[in-house]
Amino acid sequence: MNKHIVCPHCLTTNRLPAERLTQGGKCGKCKQPLFSGQATELDSSSFNKHIHNNDIPTVVDFWASWCGPCKMMAPAFAQTAAQLEPNFRFAKVNTETEQQLAMQYGIRSIPTLVVFRDGKEIARQAGAMDSQMLSRWVSQLN
Repeated sequence: MNKHIVCPHCLTTNRLPAERLTQGGKCGKCKQPLFSGQATELDSSSFNKHIHNNDIPTVVDFWASWCGPCKMMAPAFAQTAAQLEPNFRFAKVNTETEQQLAMQYGIRSIPTLVVFRDGKEIARQAGAMDSQMLSRWVSQLN
């Protein structure tokens, strides 16, 4: 069975055999790795592609540069991304520059983590988490 995976570099949707997810894979268009173990920065144009076209759940961190808890959680988010990719895509949305997305998804406090599967929100958690809590929370959703 194939999985559709959006390239974090050029936003092309790639088909990758499910059994090869753990082997990484490269984008058929730009030849960049489909998985880097790092969170992808999303803006309003790339957000919908990742949320609707990925066949793996996407964990989105809504954050802001002035937010102390966001800064505190950033290393834990990065560590969890490195551990749980390629079973999940990890992404970040800066609510200062992407205010429309924050309003669209009703982000009232930051950091707020939202998990999307098949274009739909399946879970939400407000507040900072350490890497163990984050990993446990995300893993139970798959």
